[in-house]
Amino acid sequence: MARVLVTGGTGYIGSHTVVELINAGYDVAIVDNLSNSNINVLDGIEKICGVRPPFENIDCNDYENMDRLFGKYPDIVAVIHFAASKAVGESVEKPLMYYRNNIGSLITLLELMKVHKVQNIVFSSSCTVYGQPDILPVDENAPIKPALSPYGNTKQINEEIIRDTAHSDSNLHAILLRYFNPIGAHPSAEIGELPNGVPQNLLPFVTQTAAGLRKELKVFGNDYNTSDGSCIRDYINVVDLAKAHVVAVRRMLDKKATEQVEVFNLGTGRGLSVLEILNTFIKVTGVNVPYQIVGRREGDIEKVWANPDKANNVLGWKAQETVEDTLLSAWHWQEKLMGK
Repeated sequence: MARVLVTGGTGYIGSHTVVELINAGYDVAIVDNLSNSNINVLDGIEKICGVRPPFENIDCNDYENMDRLFGKYPDIVAVIHFAASKAVGESVEKPLMYYRNNIGSLITLLELMKVHKVQNIVFSSSCTVYGQPDILPVDENAPIKPALSPYGNTKQINEEIIRDTAHSDSNLHAILLRYFNPIGAHPSAEIGELPNGVPQNLLPFVTQTAAGLRKELKVFGNDYNTSDGSCIRDYINVVDLAKAHVVAVRRMLDKKATEQVEVFNLGTGRGLSVLEILNTFIKVTGVNVPYQIVGRREGDIEKVWANPDKANNVLGWKAQETVEDTLLSAWHWQEKLMGK
């Protein structure tokens, strides 16, 4: 069976995608340096799938060891590249770390894919490439705006690197998946979002505050031009998101792609504000979440949500889960972490 290399495969989206790949019949190899994930994720994957995928503790910037990895798994037919630093706020504070990690790792990967004749890559991109869109919902033809954060800029640059590389090498095929905001956990509660240290994303901070691990949630700004003044995002269930990667890999292996580099938005098509997410979480769980409104956070976009028609019609993929069930899954995962 074909093997898919998943970089960042013990991370949040990576681990859920590994589960969906295994369930779809693919062999998987995971590479991750565990900088923002935990080795125990492999236990959760094994409990769900009955399979423990091979794992390599390597930084994707490490050319020599990545070269060795490709040699060890000569049956790799596609790469899904998740491995990256991913927090907007942190990237403003530590831009050089983001440029070195996010851009260097992709360059290393593309160089070694050519050496080892691996011709398919699915790239984990982001709706941040659109900046603050002129028209909502945003589709794949929207102009790429100047990035509002180093994180967003690395996604834009990496998309350009993939396009330029594909232009120079007709054998390389790529699908760029621009995510909106992944939330939730696997319904088994065996895997979920588990950031190291203080969470940089909204929902883990909500669940940790609800669990009493954090004193209060900070809502960054209530003076945006939205219904309740807080930022609006398109929140997508992480399992729905993971399934799109399996569809993308299959599309390339079946040679159904109509372009050498294809782009798809992955979202629900519905925008929800930070306060709407918070209030819905409180409603479906019955658990209170103390919060405080604070000033805006540098790098944040006011409002963005997807037009997912292209992914729905061309990929044949659609987000299925409700936001209520998704928020509940995140809470069940948090409860499991606390041993409840």
